[in-house]
Amino acid sequence: MFAQALSSRLDRRGIHYAWIIAAVTFSVMLTTAAALGLPGAFLKPLTSEMGWSTDQVSSILAFRFALFGLMAPFSALLMNRFGIRNVVCVALALIAGSMAVATVATQLWQLFVAWGLMLGIGSGITAMVLAALVANRWFTARRGLVIGMLTASSATGQLAFLPVAAWLIEHMGWRFAVLPVLASCGTLAVLVFSLMRNHPADVGLAPFGELPGAAPAPAAAPAPTAALLTLRGPFVVLRDAARTQTFWILAGTFFICGLSTNGLIQTHFIALCADFGMSAVPAASALAMMGAFDFVGTILSGWLSDRYDNRKLLFWYYALRGLSLFWLPHSEFTLYGLSVFAMFYGLDWVATVPPTIKLASSTFGRERAAMIFGWVFAAHQIGAATAAFGAGLSRTAWLTYAPALYVAGGACLVAGLLALMAGRPAPQAGGAAPQAAGA
Repeated sequence: MFAQALSSRLDRRGIHYAWIIAAVTFSVMLTTAAALGLPGAFLKPLTSEMGWSTDQVSSILAFRFALFGLMAPFSALLMNRFGIRNVVCVALALIAGSMAVATVATQLWQLFVAWGLMLGIGSGITAMVLAALVANRWFTARRGLVIGMLTASSATGQLAFLPVAAWLIEHMGWRFAVLPVLASCGTLAVLVFSLMRNHPADVGLAPFGELPGAAPAPAAAPAPTAALLTLRGPFVVLRDAARTQTFWILAGTFFICGLSTNGLIQTHFIALCADFGMSAVPAASALAMMGAFDFVGTILSGWLSDRYDNRKLLFWYYALRGLSLFWLPHSEFTLYGLSVFAMFYGLDWVATVPPTIKLASSTFGRERAAMIFGWVFAAHQIGAATAAFGAGLSRTAWLTYAPALYVAGGACLVAGLLALMAGRPAPQAGGAAPQAAGA
């Protein structure tokens, strides 16, 4: 009732309720990103206090990334079946619980339960699939821009939480650093329960930008809705999508995206800076600087994805990221060197998401887009898990992160070339040119 009344009041003022849904979703994804990135700031304190090695803790963080990604296709299923509001509230409870359990963990298996299982499942349910689902359901116009804004929340999560967490770790201990995330989860659970709705029709509206009486856009590969609500749904969608070259290109490039972002920089950057004598607070501030550039870059990427060839955008994003990773070991970790890295790397940290979602949507259709992107995102997080463990192993075996940085940089250059090979979607009904191919 509250959401319906608020929607009516906003509509009288010319404001569509879709923007409220987008704002709530942004806040949820911001907190999820903060929770997912927070353990990277705890890597040094945990190894020092508990005596665990870097590769032991990294293996738990790697499992978290893999589970985070593998939950993505099924998060679309859960949200279709049980509703976005219910699923997101459960996810927030799991994330809060994972942070609380970690503060009392004294054994490695307890940390695995907290940051491997609970955090992996909770954050996986509210991953990028939530952005794709909300954007596709609630927006017809400005969809690319909205996807850019929502995916930029991961950068904002670092910007808002990591420097505060690093300060708390340095002055009060790492256990106190989980308090901001706990408070945010509790507040957001109330907001989601009060404001979130599953479809525009639930508040008596059409999607933003949809003309009255307009027929819904046809899906490129239609499927009965009921089939997507069963446990078989994600696997049926995967089977059909796996027959296309575009799916494998999107999954392969997104594997490399995860390899070069979450698993490598988000997890190991603070520990990498410590190897060069930089304390946690300035290292987290450099990471937040990347987040600030990424916030701008991802929103800009969403705007560009509505107007230009998404394959060419992906080529430039991956190429610039690869070159920045080659530069990082030679930056000498000075203010100037890290600033150059933060600018070029930060601008396209998550900028790859809007073009990837747009390509998936225009190729496979709106009905299946979220679930197919879920599988693509699963590949992203498997790449992140590979880098999280591999970089930790590199640090333990060779006492340096340099090999991991060079491998990730080279992989990004390969991803840029692969993106150009993504096939153009078939023309829409009536001969209209597909949006992703030429816009």
